Amino acid sequence: MPQGSSPKRERQYEHIKDSAEQRGTSKGRAKEIAARTVNKERARSGESKTASKTSTKDSKSASQRGGERSHSGSQGPTKEQLYAEAKKHGIDGRSSMSKEQLSKALGR
Repeated sequence: MPQGSSPKRERQYEHIKDSAEQRGTSKGRAKEIAARTVNKERARSGESKTASKTSTKDSKSASQRGGERSHSGSQGPTKEQLYAEAKKHGIDGRSSMSKEQLSKALGR
């Protein structure tokens, strides 16, 4: 954490770092994730001296986004994400579909 950070940002950093480690992320990567997230939040709220355009112009903060951009790796979105999208599109029989069936029904 940068020198002079507020106690709130210190708590936020520790919470994000601990959560990432509990999910199985390495300590180094967990620290990086926490630092980047907190620094972006500091930039968005005007607490930092410098900020990139993406830090200040992003339409949603990381906490509001809540993992929307996660799970886009090799396995794609989770079954829960596919189910929510199928519900939004009104696809019948979605509750009994597997992840693969949901994906096909959504045209992926």
